[in-house]
Amino acid sequence: MARFIILVIIVIIVFSYFGISLRSVVESPTGQDNFSFVWMYVKDGWDIIVGFVAGLLNAVRNTVS
Repeated sequence: MARFIILVIIVIIVFSYFGISLRSVVESPTGQDNFSFVWMYVKDGWDIIVGFVAGLLNAVRNTVS
């Protein structure tokens, strides 16, 4: 977790160095569209992972019983 926080801080510093405003990126229509696009795939991937793990748990539960 500490590594992730340090990585986020470094990314923010790099964006600041190059003059990139995160607020303008996030609030722009293109930025919002990109985040929506990526979030859709993240949710789909999460559903696939949850379904896979649930299937494994059901298989183990049926094997043990």
